[in-house]
Amino acid sequence: MIRVILGDKGSGKTKKLLDATNAALKEDRGNIIFIDDDKRYMYDLHRDIRFVDASEYPSSHNCSASEFLGFLCGMLSSNYDLTLISVDAFKKLVKTELDSDEMRFFFKQLGILSERHGCDFVISIGLPEEKVPDYIRAFA
Repeated sequence: MIRVILGDKGSGKTKKLLDATNAALKEDRGNIIFIDDDKRYMYDLHRDIRFVDASEYPSSHNCSASEFLGFLCGMLSSNYDLTLISVDAFKKLVKTELDSDEMRFFFKQLGILSERHGCDFVISIGLPEEKVPDYIRAFA
């Protein structure tokens, strides 16, 4: 499953994402990862949730959608027990335009990865719903 949380800056996207990620820990038996562009929210997560500061990894910060997909694949391949990957500040991490073919491919592959590996993805995107392409809005 892919879920996208949309909204302008200051609309509460990160709070929703943090709450959903912490709540998933109570429901899931697998491992959970939270990816952000800095360490700001590290202490808002339960200690059993793996926090990843993407700015520490060149292939996951200011990168293309294809590079970020590779980063996520690396996580999935190294941990077969992942049940949720939450990504905050997606547009700060991935610089590919949302309406590009590369981004459509990214979301298509993310759906395949989710189904194949039993790992859900929750992604926050700092844009209002009306400024997001229909194919992404379908995940909101």
